[in-house]
Formats: sequence, structure tokens, C-alpha cells
Amino acid sequence: MPLVTSTEMFRKAYEGGYAIGAFNVNNMEIIQGITEAAKEENAPLILQVSAGARKYANHTYLMKLIEAAIIETNLPICVHLDHGDTFELCKSCIDGGFTSVMIDGSHHSFEDNIALTRQVVEYAHDHGVVVEGELGRLEGVEDDVKVSAEDASYTNPSQVQEFVERTGVDSLAIAIGTSHGAYKFKPGTKPQLRFDILEEVERRLPGFPIVLHGASSVIPEFVQMVNTYGGNMPDAIGVPEDMLRKAASMAVCKINIDSDLRLAMTGTIRKYMAEHPADFDPRQYLKPARAAIKEMVRHKLIDVLGCNGKA
Repeated sequence: MPLVTSTEMFRKAYEGGYAIGAFNVNNMEIIQGITEAAKEENAPLILQVSAGARKYANHTYLMKLIEAAIIETNLPICVHLDHGDTFELCKSCIDGGFTSVMIDGSHHSFEDNIALTRQVVEYAHDHGVVVEGELGRLEGVEDDVKVSAEDASYTNPSQVQEFVERTGVDSLAIAIGTSHGAYKFKPGTKPQLRFDILEEVERRLPGFPIVLHGASSVIPEFVQMVNTYGGNMPDAIGVPEDMLRKAASMAVCKINIDSDLRLAMTGTIRKYMAEHPADFDPRQYLKPARAAIKEMVRHKLIDVLGCNGKA
């Protein structure tokens, strides 16, 4: 099966009241863990690559790893650029075989965001590639994306219809209270997502696929594992999974997950190295890390996204 766009995935997800998992990848073990879980659960999949991951792993290596995953799983897989910030970056990914790109112009004015997004859409659509835009700014840090609390802003629902109509984007990332990175909510607070904004966006854009970024749940088991074996992560509360499931039952068709992957891999490796200090074979500590990612992704596919059995 060749790479696919997210168009058909999102149509089915919207009608079925579930969401597609968009998992950030940057090495072989992460790709294997994600795709093995998806194969066993027969789930459609978006593998997304940030600009930083693309620099780290090399575009060609990543595409060949994903090509191998398609051969091994025969799943519908979409390859997506996460947080592209320039036309040139999006063009390079489109020319290099990506089937979906995100152009994040949220740091620009509304008019400049529209102009940049429209430029990417025109090139992408000419090459059979779909585009995700963004309105609103999420707080937090993810690779090169750094937004302070002061600069963060919720999506203004009154702007979404104009933005979509003038840009021609295929999906829209909105800000309703999620955030990038592991430190989303302080302990003792009650995490909340602005479902009123999501409902209003859905009313203004009926049937249109919405995206949530910064939606890792910061699974306590892995945070504790990191800290037990030499880490010093402050306590944090991620996005409650019941809220993500509710969003998936509404207009949200794509939910991004990155921090949970990092925590699962790092925590498991720290634990293995602490228990086997004389072992220097990467295969031995990457094997349980890959298995931890696989089981975490399986949980997300079934209990959070609801996309198992939907490939």
C-alpha cells in the first residue's frame, strides 16, 4: 500500500466519532513500536516529523524507515510535517514525498497567516498533498516551537470560517487549552479544555476536521520511572484522557502525541541502564523501550482515540 493523505481518514473519523493518532517519530525503534501496535489493532496512522527530527534523522532515512513500516504492516499511513514554519520547509517536504504538511503561521498576524498558509496550500494541492493550518497559539516547548504563557492565545471561533475559506486548508489546528511539552498543568489544578470553543468552531465549520496539538497525557508511570532512575522532572499533569476522548467524539479528527513517546522511551532506558550498569549493547536497552512505546500506543489507539479496527 502506498502512502496516503489524511483526507479519507478524517472523513471516516468525523463520521465515526473517533480521532486518528498523529505520533511524532525520529528513529527506528519509535517507528517500529508505533506501527507494530497499529498493525495489531488495525488502526489508521499518521506519522509526523518535526523540522528538528528531520534534521536529526535525515529526511531520506526517515522516509525509508516509514516505507519499511508500510511493507511490514500494509496499513494506510500518512506522513505529515509537524509545525512547518516556512514555505520553503513545506515545499521541501512535499517534494520529498510527504503526503501532508502543517504550515504554522500562528505567530504572524491574521492576514499574514492567511497569506503564508494560502501559498503553501496552492503548492501542496498542485502536488496532491493536504495542508493543516493553525489559528491560536499553544503555550509550551516542542523542538523549535517555544511559546510563553504571555504569548499563548485561544483560537477565536469568529475567525475560523474566514481563515478556512480564504486559505483552502484541509484541516485546522486550534488552541483550546492543551500545551506542548510535558508540563501542561500544575499539580493541584483542575485541567480544563475549552469545549465551548470547540463546539463553536464545529458549529461554524460543520464536518471540517479539527486538530489538537500538545495532547500527551504525561503518563505518571513513565514520569516516575524517569525520576526513580536519575531524572529530575517536576510534577506535572497532562491532558486527561477522558477529555481527549470527548474531543475525539466531536470535531477533532487528529490528536498529536509526542511527549508520551519520549517519556516511555527515556523512562524505560533509564530503568534498564540502572538495573544493568555493565551492559553497553544498544539492542538490549532499546528493545524494552520499543516495547513500552508499543503498549503505550496500543492504549492510546483503543482507549483514547477509539480508532482501533478502523484501518
